[in-house]
Amino acid sequence: MIYISSNWQISKNYLIALVLVAVCFSPKPILAQNYPSKPITIIVPFVAGGSTDVTARAIGQKLSSQLGKPVVIENRAGGGSTIGVAHAAKSLADGHTILLTTISLAINAGLRSKLSYDTLNDLQPIIQISSLPLVLVINSSFPPKTIQEFITYAKENTGKLNYASSGSGTSPHLAGEMFKTITNIQMTHIPYKGNAPVLNDLLAGQVEAHFGLLPGMLPHIKNGKLRALAVTTKNRVSSLPDIPTISEIGYPNYEINSWQGLFAPANTPSEIINKLNEVVNRILSDPEFRGVLAKEGSDPVGGTIAQFSSHVSSEVQKWAKVVKDSGAQAD
Repeated sequence: MIYISSNWQISKNYLIALVLVAVCFSPKPILAQNYPSKPITIIVPFVAGGSTDVTARAIGQKLSSQLGKPVVIENRAGGGSTIGVAHAAKSLADGHTILLTTISLAINAGLRSKLSYDTLNDLQPIIQISSLPLVLVINSSFPPKTIQEFITYAKENTGKLNYASSGSGTSPHLAGEMFKTITNIQMTHIPYKGNAPVLNDLLAGQVEAHFGLLPGMLPHIKNGKLRALAVTTKNRVSSLPDIPTISEIGYPNYEINSWQGLFAPANTPSEIINKLNEVVNRILSDPEFRGVLAKEGSDPVGGTIAQFSSHVSSEVQKWAKVVKDSGAQAD
């Protein structure tokens, strides 16, 4: 026993309890202050050289500068991005392995029935990095001149129209499936392995249509080789002010913004998640980094962990419905 005075005795257990209470209710800055303690790896579930890879390398440089540790970019492509996501989800939840992925994360949750991870429970959203529009394009030699003419052409030529995507489970794939459903037209999905072969066949007239990320399509729209028919966003985009949105021509529920975001394995300490969110929000205000996003045609987003978590959850629900309504499959 420990004697405080002749009339007051405090047991060891009572003292231990006091210490535990103090620890539990005291601030916890130490974990965040000591993070990172080693190099950080950013998993990118796509091949090197693409838009997501470019974003990851740019943000990796800024993270390294801000946090004082090297940041390694690890490309783990395959399975419509599911291979890299699975690897990240199963990594040690200490904040030293994080994931930079896209809207494909939400799409695959509804499109692929045998994922080795639970999209909403095995990953912790950190922050949305960017948002970017898609644009429906056709080869300029193809007859339709407007989006309305394209829909009419598709209805008059049932089963003869193909649209290309950069792979099953990508935003171009599901943008096409959603468009088919709301307009009640028939188009055959042709999945490619990446954007480059899609563009090659589109320019050669081997495939009729494509819902492409605006940055990659814009130069070919400007030089007249591709014709832009509509954008997928709620509002028109400044780089194509004369091109209508799909929603404004009579389909108000059609709105698609592709996005990129950072995630960590579930159960990563909240102090680390908060620190990463804070640091990346600062990076998103950096003019140099914003310039990188602008070159990729992306708009910076940022925001809170709760905002991004809510967005991911709503996106999973949205794309599950699109998959169900359209009958889309992972080809």
